[in-house]
Amino acid sequence: MYCSKCGTAIPQNAAFCAACGQPLNQPPIQAANAPGFAAATPLAAARPYGDVASSAFPALAYAGFWLRVVAHLIDGLLAGIGFVVLAMIGIAMVGIGHLKNLAQGATSADDFFTPDVMGVVFVLVTAAVVAVWLYYAGMESSLYQGTLGKMVLGLIVTDLEGRRISFGRASGRYFSKLITGLIPLGIGYAMAGFTEKKQALHDMIASCLVLRKV
Repeated sequence: MYCSKCGTAIPQNAAFCAACGQPLNQPPIQAANAPGFAAATPLAAARPYGDVASSAFPALAYAGFWLRVVAHLIDGLLAGIGFVVLAMIGIAMVGIGHLKNLAQGATSADDFFTPDVMGVVFVLVTAAVVAVWLYYAGMESSLYQGTLGKMVLGLIVTDLEGRRISFGRASGRYFSKLITGLIPLGIGYAMAGFTEKKQALHDMIASCLVLRKV
């Protein structure tokens, strides 16, 4: 590249000729505050809930109390079906005839709840508790970010930045419901209807949000 005035060779990106000071023709640089300037938008501003979704990023909002109630009822129905299956397994393990004989010959509850019956009950209750925990924690920390009930209603569970939560945090959220349930009149759950971010008590304890796609 050469100066148009004195013919001196100059670097490609120079703004002035080093020999004669002649200004060189450079494409104008648009100022950041000039009209039409589009500044790069930070990810946090473009996506208020972080990396909740991929390129098909949906609009999200806090999930209200009643949507969460309906999702809970759907999950409760599924859990009920699971309990019936476990009960049938338990009856098969003890034997219908054995249970019938125990019931007919029992004069008190102690006569019916023999060690073998109590052993089966203990195994089934333990299996049910573990299954429900793994269902909630596993689904909410999965790529789906929610249980089947939440998926039906388009709800997801995230951290406070809108990111997918870990299995450990999902487990903490699940067991925190024991504390939520201790609050009289269900106020711990009802908090999802009037807190700023629609969080129930267990959401606050685990630092989680429940969001809905809109």
